[in-house]
Amino acid sequence: MTTPLHRVLASELRQRIRSGEIAVGESLPSESQLCQEFSVSRGPIRQALAALRDEGLIGGGKGKRPVVLDAVPSQPFESFLSFTRRAEITGHVPGQQLQEIALRRPEPAIAAALQLEPDALAVQLLRLRLLDGRPAMLERMTYREQIGRSLLDADLDAGSIYAYLTEQGVDLHAARHTFDAVAADPTDARLLEVAEGAPLLRERRVTTDSAGTPLECSEDRYRPDVASVTVTNTRSRRTDVTRSGPAWTGAAPPGPGLRP
Repeated sequence: MTTPLHRVLASELRQRIRSGEIAVGESLPSESQLCQEFSVSRGPIRQALAALRDEGLIGGGKGKRPVVLDAVPSQPFESFLSFTRRAEITGHVPGQQLQEIALRRPEPAIAAALQLEPDALAVQLLRLRLLDGRPAMLERMTYREQIGRSLLDADLDAGSIYAYLTEQGVDLHAARHTFDAVAADPTDARLLEVAEGAPLLRERRVTTDSAGTPLECSEDRYRPDVASVTVTNTRSRRTDVTRSGPAWTGAAPPGPGLRP
């Protein structure tokens, strides 16, 4: 399927911003200059610029040339649950390879996080995620049995589990994320093509429904050359609470022969 032209243009401009070719504080070329450079009409250019504004990368408009505000795109709630969406936001092609899935009793720590009884069953899966065809992240996901049972018969190599569950009417309302570093174990090393013991960025996540019931407990392990976390703090005028939010940059992993 052909990628829409405005998405191709947005990806190119996003890459220029992320690489520093167009630095924070600098102006993008004018619409007419972009039309001339890419040999397209103003419509796709304006759609591409609108996407970058929505991501918080650029500002301005109304007759003024857009200015770069940030090199890391902000991401909506669903992008923190969907690798597929994050890849699309950052201009990469996502992929996935299911390694295993089973209905079984989870480890005590995971059962506790999901507020399950000790003998309760859960659906657990291991899935390798790809960026542009190369290993990027390894998912270890556990779902309450009533949520995860439909995954046992689903094609999990087809795309986003988050999107699939949402289409099934599952109430994925909120998520708590914890980021740290962890050494690659033998499974990580084999599937992510890194040395055993190599540092990986780990994201642990508990997702709840609107009533606060835990539905999913997951651990994602990223190659460190693929992901980073950016935190932006803003002081509220009404309170002294600091608000922060991590963002995934989604750089593609290096090609064969290059090491992280």
